[in-house]
Amino acid sequence: MSPPAGVAPLLGSVINLNAPGHYIHWGFILLSLANFLVIVAMLIVFVLALTLPFVHSRRTHRGRATNNAPDGAPVAGLATASPTVGDASGAVGHGVLDEDEPGLWTAKIRKAWLRYLPPDKMLPDSQPAYVASWIYVFGVLTLMSLTVVIASGTVLALEGPVWWHISSVGLFVNSLHLWSVECFFGFMAIHLWGKFWMASWRGKRQLTWMTGAIAFLVSIFEGFTGYISQTNLDSQWIAFEAKDAMNGAGIGAFFNTMNFGQALMLHIVVMPLVIGLVVVIHIVMVRLRGVAPPIEALPEHLGEPDGAASSITVSSTARSSPGSADLSDAGLAMEDAASSGERS
Repeated sequence: MSPPAGVAPLLGSVINLNAPGHYIHWGFILLSLANFLVIVAMLIVFVLALTLPFVHSRRTHRGRATNNAPDGAPVAGLATASPTVGDASGAVGHGVLDEDEPGLWTAKIRKAWLRYLPPDKMLPDSQPAYVASWIYVFGVLTLMSLTVVIASGTVLALEGPVWWHISSVGLFVNSLHLWSVECFFGFMAIHLWGKFWMASWRGKRQLTWMTGAIAFLVSIFEGFTGYISQTNLDSQWIAFEAKDAMNGAGIGAFFNTMNFGQALMLHIVVMPLVIGLVVVIHIVMVRLRGVAPPIEALPEHLGEPDGAASSITVSSTARSSPGSADLSDAGLAMEDAASSGERS
């Protein structure tokens, strides 16, 4: 909706941002009028911040000790007492602000984080026995490849195209970046294949599976923007051929494959942030729900209630015994027990 006729010229006459600059000249001081007004406003805000009372400053906190406590005296549960705000009558007490006080969202986030992801679960020093398989290694290899991709890509972005095309060191870093990307996609594909055939979305791990799949799809577009950012004949050919595909998909007006600046910024800024966010969420979900056990895992292979793993191999006699006819159900029934054991 366009503004009525005459409104834009009226606003432009009141606030003309294209007018020549105005300066204040005092001896050897030459200061623009805009900077002078900003400095004055900063000083006014500074004085007001020192003098005006803070909102809810007279609220009594539950963590406050008695008014008779001397300055610096120890308070129960605290090393030293620090002064807090006064109560409604104006009396000043001693103590530390109670972290359970309503409205402290930082304390709520910290407590929720520690409740679901304590340090021993976020960075464990042991794993269940069933992770002693090569198929569980490819997730970590994908993360390591992504680390090399980000490090080498950062160096390339700082040095520029001339450096990575001419310099011998630049050619090496460019090749390192290329092959780390190849390893990244290869390890990620094997990781996705393994988790698909293991049905790793079991045990309320749907979001874990979905974030992994989203990371793979976003990485495909990230790799495409990388190919058209090479500034060589390859990138020109890919950009011109992809132009029609983008126009046919209806996004040609938003993403021009022949615009090197747009493709480069998408490749080194926007898409890495998206991939990094999705990967972090994926890792947190893995730590939250635990690693998915094999479908035919027996209860003794899922660990003790305290999280300690007991065995690594599954005997063929146990699989063929009448009492273990439905191993899949046994594994599914014990997944939550293993996850709760890891959390303890």
